[in-house]
Amino acid sequence: MSANSGKTAIVTGASSGIGRASAEALAQAGFTVFGTSRRAAGNGPEGVTMLACDVTDGDAVAALVSTVLSRTGRIDVLVNNAGVGMLGGAEEFSIAQVQGLFDVNLFGVVRMTNAVLPSMRRHGEGRIINIGSILGLVPAPYSAHYSAAKHAIEGYSESLDHEVRAFNIRVSVIEPAFVRTVFDQNGIEPDSPLQEYDRARAGVDALLRDVMPKADRPEVVADVIVKAATDARPRRRYTAGKAARQVSMLRRFVPAEMFDKSLRKQFRLPV
Repeated sequence: MSANSGKTAIVTGASSGIGRASAEALAQAGFTVFGTSRRAAGNGPEGVTMLACDVTDGDAVAALVSTVLSRTGRIDVLVNNAGVGMLGGAEEFSIAQVQGLFDVNLFGVVRMTNAVLPSMRRHGEGRIINIGSILGLVPAPYSAHYSAAKHAIEGYSESLDHEVRAFNIRVSVIEPAFVRTVFDQNGIEPDSPLQEYDRARAGVDALLRDVMPKADRPEVVADVIVKAATDARPRRRYTAGKAARQVSMLRRFVPAEMFDKSLRKQFRLPV
């Protein structure tokens, strides 16, 4: 019998990509897993019960948690994975679009976390795992708002981990780099694209076309999520994949000016 038998996990955004892979990996590790998507998914991950939940809707979040608790009596792990992308010049997006991004990528995390914490406190244990990004450590050109949301996840998670550790609850952030999913194809398009950014945006698009076929598979990130869910002494941050580890190391040890030039060169911007 698995050491995780009898334990329950919720994974948001589990219909595809990292969410789907991590839901399957947690199920294989012995957890009873509930995955969510905005619309009920008929072909969810293997061994996972899929439920509809829009993380921007507080009532839907409360109903989801109530349903899971009524079926299992406990929530041991929450993986906050649901998110949307946004690629383009910072000034090309309206305030409404940026607010929409934060409503999913940051406030969705807060809603879900607030909903599960009371149960975790009652049981005296729990793990909250937030899917961040290497962009939460190293912002890249044409990802200002997405990077800002991921930076917010970093700060929120570290502060929360200090607060809830007294209840034997730990909070971790997973930091992947490029991952082979359709995430980048389903991002928010700018309300007001500007021709001044056309050339640079084409360079970024070309970079993504080159990088994505060689990017990490979602299962690489899923394995790290299972590790964060089961480590006896979980870390606050886990990089996921070789590229993420390399970028994190370079950011730490390479002089700032040299790192800046390297980043601009990679994104095909004048140095």
